[in-house]
Amino acid sequence: MLLNSFPRVPLAHLPTPLELLPNLTKHLGGPEIWVKRDDCTGLATGGNKTRKLEFSMGEAVAKGADTIITVGAVQSNHVRQTAAAACKLGMKCEVLLEHRVADPSELYRTSGNVLLDRIFGANLREYDKGTDFDAAMESVADEVRANGGAPYIIPGGASNTVGALGYVGCGEELLQQFDEQKLKIDHIVTATGSAGTHGGLVVGLRASGSDLPILGIGVNAPQDVQEERVFDLACETAELVGKPGCVSRDDIVADCNYIGPGYGEPTDGMNEAVLMLARQEGLLFDPVYSGKALAGMIDHIRNGTFSTDERIVFLHTGGAAGLFAYADTLVL
Repeated sequence: MLLNSFPRVPLAHLPTPLELLPNLTKHLGGPEIWVKRDDCTGLATGGNKTRKLEFSMGEAVAKGADTIITVGAVQSNHVRQTAAAACKLGMKCEVLLEHRVADPSELYRTSGNVLLDRIFGANLREYDKGTDFDAAMESVADEVRANGGAPYIIPGGASNTVGALGYVGCGEELLQQFDEQKLKIDHIVTATGSAGTHGGLVVGLRASGSDLPILGIGVNAPQDVQEERVFDLACETAELVGKPGCVSRDDIVADCNYIGPGYGEPTDGMNEAVLMLARQEGLLFDPVYSGKALAGMIDHIRNGTFSTDERIVFLHTGGAAGLFAYADTLVL
């Protein structure tokens, strides 16, 4: 195993299920679509960040931290899971919330993930879009130290090499499930944002000898920026796990044509995708990450990117709690 030497705390229900979506497959006319249910990781309604937090929080515990400091957008799934993990481990949680969405509604500002953050007792601090959050988190860390605490900073999305280890493990887990279920998979599709999920997954596959292609659907940055971000983090993570050079630049593919007006801003494609999965398969997806990634996957299917005899896996990163914050913008 690539991950045995790293500090880790058990937070997630693993392995998460790998399930066929027969109704969606029929509705779209193929290819055969499967879903990797990382919405089922368990912590605070689940989501992909829980895998990352097993390693981030593991390092925090190893370093003797008693206060976690992190950052995310107002409706951050990462913040919600981090706040819950801090509770589970008996730590305080200081959260820096960035106002990325213009003219947010009252629902957006107070419901969904924000409500859960408050239920978990996180101390929420609000900041303008574009704040230097590295400096801001260091300032909060200085404040914690001045009050006798021991801070540990987790970047947005837990998307550094430590957090990305969670998706190195997911790559290994998927390959084992493919083998156990005797599945030949042709493509994986995932949302790509802060880069830790996408980058870690590529490392997990390539370091295990798999050349399975991964299509990232971007949610917040142009293609060149996103692909370089993922590649850089993947290379650093590969070094960390002792597999330098296992990832090439050609391994990183991001389609960033489904972002719409901006991060967290609803699109017609996202709305259609969320309702389609709910009504075809009884599954809930979030409007920011998985909803837009689904919109991209559906569009690629309709445009013939995947042939009808292929088999693809969509990585469900969770986040359904965010739907409540968008209740006044979803077209039902």
